[in-house]
Amino acid sequence: MSANVSATDDRFEPTGALDGAPAPTRPALAARTIGAVPDWGQAAASDLLATLVGTEKPFPCTFAVAAAKKESLRFGFVDSAHDEAAWAPLAGILREYLDIYRDLGKDTSLVVFFGPPEDQPLGVDAYFRRFWEVLQYLHDGDTEPWPADTPLDPEDLWWEFSYAGTEIFVVCNTPSHVDRHSRHSPHFMITFQPRWVFEGLEPHTPRGAKARQVIRNRIRRFDGMEPAPQLGNHGEEGNREWRQYFLPDSADGATPACPFLARAGAREASPAGGTGSHLVLVNDEGQSSLWPAAVPVPPHWHPTGVRGSREACLAYVVRVWTDMRPASSRRRDLDPVG
Repeated sequence: MSANVSATDDRFEPTGALDGAPAPTRPALAARTIGAVPDWGQAAASDLLATLVGTEKPFPCTFAVAAAKKESLRFGFVDSAHDEAAWAPLAGILREYLDIYRDLGKDTSLVVFFGPPEDQPLGVDAYFRRFWEVLQYLHDGDTEPWPADTPLDPEDLWWEFSYAGTEIFVVCNTPSHVDRHSRHSPHFMITFQPRWVFEGLEPHTPRGAKARQVIRNRIRRFDGMEPAPQLGNHGEEGNREWRQYFLPDSADGATPACPFLARAGAREASPAGGTGSHLVLVNDEGQSSLWPAAVPVPPHWHPTGVRGSREACLAYVVRVWTDMRPASSRRRDLDPVG
């Protein structure tokens, strides 16, 4: 049986208060949901809550566990991860949550599920691109200025994704994460945690140090592997926040380059629906191209999720496309007798 702990520690240790609690009724779920609850929504939320409050292998993120037990999690549902037209409600869901999150207390997150479980999930790399496409979509349509104290470059130690003037730590779970169990979900799922919830839990504080120790120990038990090397502390030398958002599935997996591009004039208010003028495309040979966003993508080319001004897209291509040989040529060079 789990031991109860003091209120100052209940974010870091299970209380057992909701162990074996029944799944929320549809009215109860609706009360914690921003927007409508689709037919598949109750099963999605119930499955997540069962994982969070389970005690056989406590879920690593103590903040999410505390939020589940205090009913301060909020949910949102989007019909599809693969149809950009279906993402339209997401901005409103996130904006409404950001209007109320401080009223819910420090133990809160917004969990957004995308569509019913998929019969044929994408690969982890494809979900990585989809995740960043969603964040870029939100950023490109954000009508409020990027926070003045938050760097625009994701390679800066102090960068954090921001929306509606609020810094947000973001986590992605996918159906294709099968080894790193803490990042698995039957649905493509994105969790938004305002940076405010971590205030007072900086790594140099006793509570912050305890939180990190507990979480890392839980990761070892829950995932059956060491914590990902991408995990680190905000502002710490060598850490990049964006790498923590979407972890590789394997213990030794590498993280691709960050495709996020700050839109032109990000520190100024933008008209509603503002988007970047160009896309970065890639073909089956791994070659990149800039493409006007208003023009249909040509056959055999695929969006990378990078969208912005022509100058920003060009800067991204220069940074990541370092070997201009077609992929087939590179393979022949590696295996000249094959």
